[in-house]
Amino acid sequence: MPAARESLLDAAYTALARRPWSAVRMVDVAASAGVSRQTLYNEFGSKEGLARALVRREADAYLAGVERALAGAGDPRERLTATAEWTTSAARGNVLVRALLTGCWGARLPAPALTAVPSSAAVPAQRRADGPLPAPGDLVALVRDRAVAALAAPGVPRADTAELARSCELAVRLALSCVTAPPPDEGGVADLVRTALARQPAP
Repeated sequence: MPAARESLLDAAYTALARRPWSAVRMVDVAASAGVSRQTLYNEFGSKEGLARALVRREADAYLAGVERALAGAGDPRERLTATAEWTTSAARGNVLVRALLTGCWGARLPAPALTAVPSSAAVPAQRRADGPLPAPGDLVALVRDRAVAALAAPGVPRADTAELARSCELAVRLALSCVTAPPPDEGGVADLVRTALARQPAP
């Protein structure tokens, strides 16, 4: 991603942490990033385009964290537990990831339509941002499918892959339950996932 675009997205995210999205001004985002307002409009087209690009970036960063958790050390259950822990920590630390995972956008946040919007953007990254954004169910399916791809051994029978998919989805949905109703203790999500997966056939 070009440096100016990334700086603008960083500035927009910082502005959102300080005030509701409705009060975030394009001129302030441009000034904070050290670029002209015209550069901002050239990159994103509009404030709605900026919102879509910001939401797309946070979704991509969340999914990149999922990939890192799945690529970590340990057996499949431990890697699924790490994925669940990443999901809860990402949602707690990033209001946009929380909104993406739960569908609860709130008045302070941008709430771009999740469906694709017509795009005339010259910037490829913006054309992608103008495409469909993931709904909560889409993210669950993406994480489940990436987990199956990362954890399934070559040549595993279809029935075993289906069982693995159920275990992967279970881990993600338990993590989401901890996002919306945090467990009372710090190790809660890991304990929940380990206990649930111990009752499932080995992934």
